[in-house]
Amino acid sequence: MLFVQYAKCSTCKRAKNWLDEHGIVYTDRPIKEENPTVLELREWHKKSGLPLKRFFNTSGMLYREMALKDKLPTMSEEEQLELLASDGMLVKRPLLITESHVLVGFREKEWEETLL
Repeated sequence: MLFVQYAKCSTCKRAKNWLDEHGIVYTDRPIKEENPTVLELREWHKKSGLPLKRFFNTSGMLYREMALKDKLPTMSEEEQLELLASDGMLVKRPLLITESHVLVGFREKEWEETLL
């Protein structure tokens, strides 16, 4: 199980604590230093069944600075994947990747239903 997170993110800290409290073993990957690749993002997007927009950190400073709210609707899926792969701060976090699921963001109820 892969846990992709940003150490300064309070939601990531809560998610990490939740995993530890439930004794769930995972590999920790810092998103800023090891940004997901286009191939990883494409695979995770497909596995998640979620709209690609859910993978964007829409509350992030970089998202706002780049005015992506207005640009994303006109971008192709491939362009969006390349953009996400260009900077970890654009990616919604934490990401939890299991054999069969990709969880985007931390929703405790969703994580409980999926992992416990």
